[in-house]
Amino acid sequence: MTAAIWQIGSPGDPRVFTLAEAEELFPLVRHITYGAYRELEPVRRSLSTLPPDSGALYEAEEDYECIVKRWVAKMERLGVVVKGLWLVDFDTGDGYLCWRFPELRLAYYHSYCEDYATRRPLREVIEELDPDWAC
Repeated sequence: MTAAIWQIGSPGDPRVFTLAEAEELFPLVRHITYGAYRELEPVRRSLSTLPPDSGALYEAEEDYECIVKRWVAKMERLGVVVKGLWLVDFDTGDGYLCWRFPELRLAYYHSYCEDYATRRPLREVIEELDPDWAC
């Protein structure tokens, strides 16, 4: 790993990544996300079974919110942009390398004016546009 990965920033201060930098950081992003996902699963299950107006439901909702907020803060400190639950973007300076858990690799891209629904395969974008960030 290079030193760039360990440069922890302030929340809300996204970085601009080359493809190589994003791919190098990606295993850590995926690892942190997988851990948060596993931590959240039992809470999610209990939320679906607890009766409304119970103290246990309130506690489970607080646990859920705490886990998600902690994940968001970690992602933001790494410089990635959180777009939804388990959905992050790596800013390239002209668009985003897009990833959603449980995808196994960083394989999609969308421009700033597009979103997850319109993302395109990364290799297709590189072949078509030959962007500077892909070098």
